Amino acid sequence: MKTLLTKALSVTLGVSALMYTSCGNQTAKDEVATEKALDLSNMDTSVTPGQNFYTYANGGWMNKATIPADRGRWGSFDELRERNEKATLDVLNNAIASGKLKEGSDEMKAVYVYKSGMDSATIEKLGAQPLTPYMTLVDGLKSKEDLQTVLTELHKSQTGVIFGPSVFQDLKNSEIQSFYIGYSGLGLPNKDYYTKQDSASEATREQYVQHITNMFNLLAIPNAEKAAKQVFDFENTLAGFNLTPVEERDPTRMYNPYTVADLQKICKTIDWAKYLKDINVPAETVIVTHPPYFEELDNMIANTSLETIQLYLKWHLVHEAAPYLSSNFVDESFDFYGKKMRGLEENRPRWKRVLGTTNGLVGFAVGKLYVQEVFPEEAKQKAEKMVANIKEAFAARIKGLDWMTPETKEKALVKLEAFNVKIGYPDKWETYEKLEVSKDTYFQNIVNSSKIEFVKNMKEYGKPVDKSKWGMTPQTVNAYYHPLYNEIVFPAAILQPPFYNYQADEAVNYGGIGAVIGHEISHGFDDSGRRFDAHGEMKDWWTEGDDTAFKGKAEMVVKQYNGYEPIEGLHINGELTLGENIADLGGVAVAYDGLQRYLSLQPEKPGNIDGFTPEQRFFLSWATIWRTKSREEALRTQIQTDPHSPGQYRAVGPLSDFDPFYTAFNIVEGDSMYVAPEERAKVW
Repeated sequence: MKTLLTKALSVTLGVSALMYTSCGNQTAKDEVATEKALDLSNMDTSVTPGQNFYTYANGGWMNKATIPADRGRWGSFDELRERNEKATLDVLNNAIASGKLKEGSDEMKAVYVYKSGMDSATIEKLGAQPLTPYMTLVDGLKSKEDLQTVLTELHKSQTGVIFGPSVFQDLKNSEIQSFYIGYSGLGLPNKDYYTKQDSASEATREQYVQHITNMFNLLAIPNAEKAAKQVFDFENTLAGFNLTPVEERDPTRMYNPYTVADLQKICKTIDWAKYLKDINVPAETVIVTHPPYFEELDNMIANTSLETIQLYLKWHLVHEAAPYLSSNFVDESFDFYGKKMRGLEENRPRWKRVLGTTNGLVGFAVGKLYVQEVFPEEAKQKAEKMVANIKEAFAARIKGLDWMTPETKEKALVKLEAFNVKIGYPDKWETYEKLEVSKDTYFQNIVNSSKIEFVKNMKEYGKPVDKSKWGMTPQTVNAYYHPLYNEIVFPAAILQPPFYNYQADEAVNYGGIGAVIGHEISHGFDDSGRRFDAHGEMKDWWTEGDDTAFKGKAEMVVKQYNGYEPIEGLHINGELTLGENIADLGGVAVAYDGLQRYLSLQPEKPGNIDGFTPEQRFFLSWATIWRTKSREEALRTQIQTDPHSPGQYRAVGPLSDFDPFYTAFNIVEGDSMYVAPEERAKVW
């Protein structure tokens, strides 16, 4: 029942891991220790780099890799995540075996959450019983005038229905926290799933209605098929007043302050003063992420029967609770969201699902144990040096831009200098002292956490922003840029072998984690991040001419990625993926510059490894990050919902625009990889 109620403004990178192993058979005197080489067996050298660099770098791996039954895709990132999950479980088990955990400590709470989720016998015995208090609440809804009371209670447990409240930084004053409301409560990923008229979308909608029907049958709701259609029709109405995924990427659309009195004028269904009082938020101004939705909410509620609203609420209760209930609910949820939406053959093993829940509820307690065992201080220190070097390289790129005026360059450099860098783990750990958990009440543990997190979030209203907080736990294999904090964050899990090896070849490291660092830095200057200044405030700091020049360059990126067709008839959405594509382009370029800076400081340039120059190893490393095999259903869902392009296109798209790649592998006109210089997209 713990759900995301508002769109996060952090721009995150779904990072893939870099896999490289030892390789023997040295053939040249200038080659160095083979433990620093890429794994040649993962390549396909029967293909030339100019024909298809993705296959050249990854063809061997593509031929032998298989997608596990419980995955929609499989790649370097997934391999690392698999190992990291096992490592995290080992950390938890080692802590239990040590006998040193104190009763009531955060670490012991993590153990109890995990144990409660693994107690399948109790969970099976309870069935849908944990939902009874919430179903009773909904059944008690006798008139639409009572709807607000029910919504308030559901929101307090973070059940995101009809709309969702949240407190976070004010987009135009990053030092304080403001109150936001936004649309919420759809069972399909976004508006497009309700509105597109192609055959695949229509089939998904039919399967979705059947899924709701099946869930209602499990709850013994009468006339389940008819009830499911009522729910879908209501969701379809709500979705009609949502923004599209592309529109949601524009932060300027999401900032619409209203006084409580003015909000009351456009949306009378909710008594906003009472609602704010009931959730303990003394706000006089509410920031509405999409006013047209709330302007239409009165009509949407008025034109919908009370019965349909009750069915809708029951659907979302069981929808959000299903993964934590008995196996019949888990299996039905997986059948639609796993099998049909992503093409999975099997659900993930219980221990992985429960570990994911544990990380979600008390992740920093687990993280504290994790970093003690798996993250050496030397790795952090070396990563800090790499970040500093790449920041300097990015500054040099800004200074060298021929399309930006000195005035805007100066402000861009100020923003870059102000970047806060977080590596490994927090200096101050999040605590869970108010959370009550038991080792045999899995669902209630989740509810308790949801309610406490809601109260904690609401209490932040009007308070100064604590910029020491982390948005990811150390055991998360990922990285992110936060525009409101103006920070880049690299958790410990992504800063270790095999993706990043502080003892290994720097050319490979720069092509891997170095490009990820460059990617996150570039997010501060992509089409969304550029709207925020050095203080993390949404402010226009560009001259009109520079703004026009940037948009022209961005349009070239959109056009390039619109041309990619991963599935016949389904192209990448260049507008949806624009921010990530700009960050990939910038990430490769600035990491390459960082490598050149590093090499220039060495007494002598490192020699070849397995016949590859440092520059070639850099590009091979980058391509290796994004090697991916996907099921068609998972790939289709990614293209329609994910702001990241599929892996193959992240691997080769930026390289086809980058001149040093052509030099490194002698790519010439006539090669399939060749793009004419005037058509190569360049932003940073």
